[in-house]
Amino acid sequence: SMAGVGGESGSGKAPEDLGAQAEAAPDLTAAAVDVIPPEILAQSLGQYFRAWFTRVRSGDAGVLPALAALLIVGIVFQITVPNGVYLNNLNLAGIFDQSAVFIILAIGEGFILLLGEIDLSLGYIAAIGGVVAALLVQPQATNPDMFHNWPWWGAIIAALVICAGIGAINGFIVTRLRVSSLIVTLASQMVLFGMMIVILGQAGSVSVGGGTNPGDQKQLYSIVYGYLDVWLGWVGLALAVLVIGGSMWLRDSSRRRSGLVAPPVGLTLAKIAILAIAGATVVYIFSLDRRIGANSNPVVGVPWVVPLVLAVVVGATLLLERTQFGRHVYAVGGNPEAARRAGVGVTSVRTWAFVIAGAVSGLAGVVAVSFQGGISTNFNGGQEVLFAVAAAVIGGMSLFGGRGRAIHGLLGGLTIGAIYNGLFALGYPVQIQYIATGLVLLAAVSVDALARRNATAGSVARA
Repeated sequence: SMAGVGGESGSGKAPEDLGAQAEAAPDLTAAAVDVIPPEILAQSLGQYFRAWFTRVRSGDAGVLPALAALLIVGIVFQITVPNGVYLNNLNLAGIFDQSAVFIILAIGEGFILLLGEIDLSLGYIAAIGGVVAALLVQPQATNPDMFHNWPWWGAIIAALVICAGIGAINGFIVTRLRVSSLIVTLASQMVLFGMMIVILGQAGSVSVGGGTNPGDQKQLYSIVYGYLDVWLGWVGLALAVLVIGGSMWLRDSSRRRSGLVAPPVGLTLAKIAILAIAGATVVYIFSLDRRIGANSNPVVGVPWVVPLVLAVVVGATLLLERTQFGRHVYAVGGNPEAARRAGVGVTSVRTWAFVIAGAVSGLAGVVAVSFQGGISTNFNGGQEVLFAVAAAVIGGMSLFGGRGRAIHGLLGGLTIGAIYNGLFALGYPVQIQYIATGLVLLAAVSVDALARRNATAGSVARA
């Protein structure tokens, strides 16, 4: 305070000493990552890659580790799985279907990890969401009530609202009562597990894949096992590239015309090309016949879960990187005290992050119900949330807050799904799958910790 400064001067403290103290004091406005993004300095594609390489050396490798992990996993299992079927179109499609729940849960968990917190309840929040959606679309029971025969879309909305409410309760306790998120969500996990058992009752399960009149049950089931026509998949890809790529080009061009910082033209074109190539590869894989057995019906087309996952990734990206709320999330995760002094409503941001994570997890639960054809008390939400944390960290998010993107959840979820699928194809029991996933998570966390230590050391050295 001013009084404090005056008191120091009055006591004979030299101005030079005050200046030295000010320089030695911690900078509360420092960003979580002190390495300048390559887009800011680069004026050409070559300069961008040189700046990007410097950033990687400083500890921020971005999506590079996740891409390398995917490549290594694909090569290893293609060699070791009998008959070299791991990378055929049938198994690749299966990997994506298996990974969808991991991806969505990882993105939901990412909102919490960006704040430097953790939510261990998301697996059972997903379970509650799946149970609610599955029960609401059931045909009218012997004792009619209002909780049957809902339209599939109404059941999904109801599930998301309930899960968002659970997230709000968790967020309120963490932010308002200032209880550790680890303790709050661990307790919430146990409560929700018990609630799931109570809701399912004596039957212990609910199905959405069968019945004499499946109706809206079948609509839920078709999220994973319903397919777009092949031509519609290609048209959808063209529209996605046009909209996403076009918006990237227009935004960057507008910034250049206004004299603002913008990525090099070559980088913008490269991103659009990568988007188009990756999308075309996915659509092509799903356009091939995936039937099992010569006498079965053809199975072709992109499953509805693919555009659903894409919508979640794009929506989370826009929310985190194109809105004030997203900027506040990164600010709070990087330095909550600096964010508070800058006028950010830290409590509100943290609470809303838990709400969003709950709603996203509810959607993951709906996808899980579709993939499994129902849900039972055997649903292991504790395992699912650990896979989600592993996917987020493996993808490139930091457990220490302030760093991560939605695309990291996508890549990490695919990595977890690929490992899970490969070990299952090799006939390893579930305990080996747990061990392998745990070791991969440990390696990812270690890399993250070492990267932050190197970045800190680099900052001290430059200072």
